[in-house]
Amino acid sequence: MNSERHPQTIHHEEIVMGTVVTIDLYRESGISPSGVLPYLARAVSELHDADKVFSVWKPSSALSRLRRGEISLGEAPPVVTEVLEACRHAREASGWFFNPWALPGGLDPSGFVKGWAAARALDALRDADLDGAVVDAAGDIGSFGAPSPHEVFRVGIDKPDTPQELACVVELYGALATSGAAKCQGDLVNPFTGAFETCVATASVTGPDLGLADALATALCVGGLEVLHLIEELEGYEALTIGHDGHHASTPRFPFAYRVGVEA
Repeated sequence: MNSERHPQTIHHEEIVMGTVVTIDLYRESGISPSGVLPYLARAVSELHDADKVFSVWKPSSALSRLRRGEISLGEAPPVVTEVLEACRHAREASGWFFNPWALPGGLDPSGFVKGWAAARALDALRDADLDGAVVDAAGDIGSFGAPSPHEVFRVGIDKPDTPQELACVVELYGALATSGAAKCQGDLVNPFTGAFETCVATASVTGPDLGLADALATALCVGGLEVLHLIEELEGYEALTIGHDGHHASTPRFPFAYRVGVEA
C-alpha cells in the first residue's frame, strides 16, 4: 500500500476501568495500521491488566482479595507493592491529602492507578513509528511527541459549572490530570475528616509522571491552596485550580496556551 494513502491519525476507544479510555495516534506522513496495531494491542492489554489487578468492583481482583484479607501483600502480584510504594510517595508529596488508606471501604489507590495505567498504556506505544500519541483516561491524559513535527498537543479544561464550555487550553508536554466532583466523586474524601468535601471545583496538575499527577490532582481538589503550595515546590509539576466561584489559582509556570473563561 502506498504510504501516502495511510491515515495520518488512528483513534481507538476502550471501555475499561469503569470508563472510556481513548487512544490517539499521529504521524504526519501516514500510519501503517499493520505496523502499529501490535503496539495498540499491548497498550489496551496494559489497561485491562491494571483493571484486573486493582479494581475495587471486581471481587476476583488482587486488590479486592487483599482488602478482604484473603491474601497478604506478599501473596499479591508484585505490581501491587510497586503501586502502593508510589502511593506512599504521593501521600507524602501531597501533605497526606491523597491517602488511599483513609478512604471509606478500605485501601483504594484508584486516585493513582487510573493515571498510572494510562501511562503504562502510553509506554507500550513509544516504539511504534509515530510522531506522537495521547492516552486519555477520563481526564488523566498522557502524551509523547506531537501531532506533527510543527505542532504541540493542546488540551481543553472544561468550566466546572458548564462542562460544554472551556475554561482554558493547556499545552500538553507529558501528563495532565484533572480531578473534580463531576469526575471522581468517590476519591474526593478529606482524609483528615473522613468527609466528602472539596476546596475547589476542579484541579489540574501537569508533570512527567501521570500517576503522581493524578494523585496530586485528587489531593489538590480536596486540600486547595495548601496542596497548591506543595506542588509549587515539586520539580517539573505545575497546577491549576478553579474555585466553586469560578476564580482560579495556579503555579507560576502552568502551561496555559490561552485562557477562555477562567476568572483571575
